[in-house]
Amino acid sequence: MNENLTALLPEIALLGAAVVGLLAGSWLPRRRQWIVAVVAAAACVAGLVATAVTMLTGREQTVFAHAFAVDTATDAGRLIVLGALLLVIGMSVDTVRGHKREAEYWVLLCLTGAGTLALLGANDLLMLFAAYLLASIPAYALTAFAKDSRGTEAALKYYLMGALLGTTMLAGAAVLYGVGGATLYRELRTTLPAAPYGPVAVGLVCVLAGVLFKAGAVPAHFWVPDVTEGAPPPVAAYVTTLPKAGALVAGYRLLTQVLPGSDVNWPLLTAVLAAVTMTLGNLAAFLQTSVTRLLAYSAISQVGYLLMALAVADRSDLALKSLLFYLAAYAATNLGAFAVVGALPGARSLDDYRGLARRRPGLAAVLVVCLLGLVGTPPTGVFLGKLEIFGAAVDGGCAWLAALAVANTVASLFYYLRWLVPLFFPTGDPAPATAHAVPGRWAAATAYTAGTASVTLGVAGGAVLPAMTGTLLS
Repeated sequence: MNENLTALLPEIALLGAAVVGLLAGSWLPRRRQWIVAVVAAAACVAGLVATAVTMLTGREQTVFAHAFAVDTATDAGRLIVLGALLLVIGMSVDTVRGHKREAEYWVLLCLTGAGTLALLGANDLLMLFAAYLLASIPAYALTAFAKDSRGTEAALKYYLMGALLGTTMLAGAAVLYGVGGATLYRELRTTLPAAPYGPVAVGLVCVLAGVLFKAGAVPAHFWVPDVTEGAPPPVAAYVTTLPKAGALVAGYRLLTQVLPGSDVNWPLLTAVLAAVTMTLGNLAAFLQTSVTRLLAYSAISQVGYLLMALAVADRSDLALKSLLFYLAAYAATNLGAFAVVGALPGARSLDDYRGLARRRPGLAAVLVVCLLGLVGTPPTGVFLGKLEIFGAAVDGGCAWLAALAVANTVASLFYYLRWLVPLFFPTGDPAPATAHAVPGRWAAATAYTAGTASVTLGVAGGAVLPAMTGTLLS
């Protein structure tokens, strides 16, 4: 049994930062609670360094009696999550600086980030459920952080749906344990092929319900628009970005490690979910006038593209690396768009962005890069990510799904242009909310950083993709 805790340094760093932040926040005066943010950022940097060392040494292993795997998917996911968490910390400074509960905000962010990291390597049904809880419960509190009516309502919807689907997930794990006699993936892989078809299918669907909730995919997507609109922009950026990485890697690992020899047709199930998710997300975004709700439905549609990799997970060698690269590109691009929204307080509707190119050309440029990036326009990272994932779908025998994804990509240009075109038009009368707003310095810096990262991933993708090629440990 390998209990090498050094393999868990990124997770330990975030949990340690949460404990230190909680204790320090109890004693620090309000004007000094920014120190907890520094501790959280330092934990992210430490996790990134530890992950880079693990990747360079090429040491892959499992810990906790094989319940947690440290492999290519885990390490690449760690880089994505920790890098994105640093960006979320940056865009949060303007929102929570001087707040009476500032320290608690950073602690909750570290805890939910640790839960997301745990999802990446979960190699056991009970570990998967524990990670689900750790990633979810702090996020409910963050959603209601502002303690206003919209945030409270959004947090309640988020919690109720999370509790329902979490219970469903646990019930599914119990069913799989009942028919498979184990919770460890490597053991279920040998027992489930001989188990009755019905219970295995029901158990899988129930467990996937929790994964789809964390990813924000149909039919577990109803919370996404309300939370994105009701939560502070940095929290909205977090919940539409980081949980996706943890959930989709966890889903990929679950399907490929538990059910490769099962009669359950999970490739068709995930392909249908991908098709419905990308289409519904795009259709719902068409007539949105709130920028946060538009980004929410955009996030739902992006999950549909990402689910394509899961649909061909056992049929294409390109599936894993295309999923990981797309997640990295999407994280940078989506966070860049949310950072622009966070940098312009009070600008919540499309009309509020009229004339932004004249008043704030830098932020307007970042918004252009990020929104066109979400469409899949070169030279951004999402463009290369879509090429890879579409190629994986074709390679895996799902050409129809790739064709539908291309059609959805073209259609999505409409609602992104509804936001972009007014940037270059005169403001008119009355002046929009951004006319006299003072941009948040930290959020603006985060927007520039994320926009640069999105373009860099597109340009340097040829060098990044090989690092995401590998296999999963069982």
